Amino acid sequence: MEFQNSKAIYLQLADHLCLAILNGTYPEDERIPSVRDFAADVEVNANTAVRAYEWLQQQEIIYTKRGLGYFVSPGAKAKIQAMRREAFMNDDLPALFLNMQALGIDIREIEQEWRRFREK
Repeated sequence: MEFQNSKAIYLQLADHLCLAILNGTYPEDERIPSVRDFAADVEVNANTAVRAYEWLQQQEIIYTKRGLGYFVSPGAKAKIQAMRREAFMNDDLPALFLNMQALGIDIREIEQEWRRFREK
């Protein structure tokens, strides 16, 4: 896994797990890799992986079953989508609009590209 300097590694790890939940790799109420296994897979210190898992638990995306490990919370997929939607609307979209304005791109051009993208 390649990391960006602009965001804490544990949050990037949490994003990685969230994406896996969204794409169905880890369904709701199913077990996810242990902290040690996950840390080894993504080649990070286990303490960093622990921080990611703790953050995901605080967000109620995963939960722990004592002695069994970590599991995806019921409703986690919808919660992740809501969180990502809010971040997109508050962070990404304003930046996109600024770029569109600076480059002289009209919303109709974006709509056209969106249609092409969806047809693929």
